[in-house]
Amino acid sequence: MLEITDLHAGYGRMEVLHGVNAAAVKGRPTVIMGANGVGKTTLCRCITGLIPVRNGTIRLDGEDITNLSPADRVKRGIALVPEGRQVFSEMTVRDNLRIGAFVHGEPSTAELDQVTQMFPILSERYGQMAGLLSGGEQQMLALARALMSRPRVLLLDEPSQGLAPKAVEQVGLAVNKIAQEGMTVLLVEQNLTLAEMTAQHAIVLESGTVTVEGPADHLFTSGAVEASYLGH
Repeated sequence: MLEITDLHAGYGRMEVLHGVNAAAVKGRPTVIMGANGVGKTTLCRCITGLIPVRNGTIRLDGEDITNLSPADRVKRGIALVPEGRQVFSEMTVRDNLRIGAFVHGEPSTAELDQVTQMFPILSERYGQMAGLLSGGEQQMLALARALMSRPRVLLLDEPSQGLAPKAVEQVGLAVNKIAQEGMTVLLVEQNLTLAEMTAQHAIVLESGTVTVEGPADHLFTSGAVEASYLGH
């Protein structure tokens, strides 16, 4: 379980997150939604340790990880699929996957086979430079690379960004499969289609504050999510 309590964070003198409370649990994919500029990416950066927390706590399975380094958080089991995918374009698919396993050393053939079986397109592109993959294929690679670190929590920051509808659907199916296999999934997303495909629980951010949360199907049908985008 990933638990965020009374989280405050920001940049310089500007505070972006104002007492955010959120949680993601095993077997219940959770989505954090909101318009541009409400603090979603800042929250991702706090969870992964890329920016410091001013106040509040982040716990992973009961352990306080608020002040751990990004590398130590990866070792504890937090993996990030970053916004924009950020694959190593001049390296092969295989070498991108090997880098994903860096905290545990050189991956075994069995580990590499396991993720390529989950994403068959990667086995077809195994020796190809990652920069030559389509946007959807690069997102599959970013997901697979994150899984190579043997995470307990998979954090996805805007995975639909720049993808065609078909690729968004493929990402959604992959995320569902990962969640069904027992991983805790926290999705930070604006795309309602992907959110509806994957999330069981939804949290809406507005101006750095959680305004509403609950079962995803209820929030999507109640109009609460649309209202947050329109500023109502």
